[in-house]
Amino acid sequence: MKCPFCNFSDSKVVDSRPDKGGAAIRRRRECESCGKRFTTHERVEEVLPLVTKRDGRREPFERMKLVNGIQKACEKRPVSVETIEKMVDRLETRLQESGEREIPTTTLGEWIMSELHGVDQVAYVRFASVYRSFKDINEFMEELQDLLKK
Repeated sequence: MKCPFCNFSDSKVVDSRPDKGGAAIRRRRECESCGKRFTTHERVEEVLPLVTKRDGRREPFERMKLVNGIQKACEKRPVSVETIEKMVDRLETRLQESGEREIPTTTLGEWIMSELHGVDQVAYVRFASVYRSFKDINEFMEELQDLLKK
């Protein structure tokens, strides 16, 4: 593993343990050149479906896009990074278990909204307002009224 401090190509593992959820291995490494320590995380590479955009383009699934979108919706809300990570973990698991080779962004967006609805209703409305592209205040109010009914 390349050292992030001096770019030396060799390092040794000094500690290795599962992360909190057990889905990854956390490794402490020490550079054999400069002696500085750094942390790496090892995950199983999973085959996830392609994401089909509204315009028909297909892109590989990117976990960080999901994390970033949810973080924006949860900005200045009492939602921890750990909660967001768990949401994204559940969404990835759902993607894998779907067995689909492609998944439309519309389906993924609905899944995200379902997750957010149970975590923070303000974040849910924020995400919905961008995802559903409300055209006017009436559409926005309809979504709020639906939320209040649930």
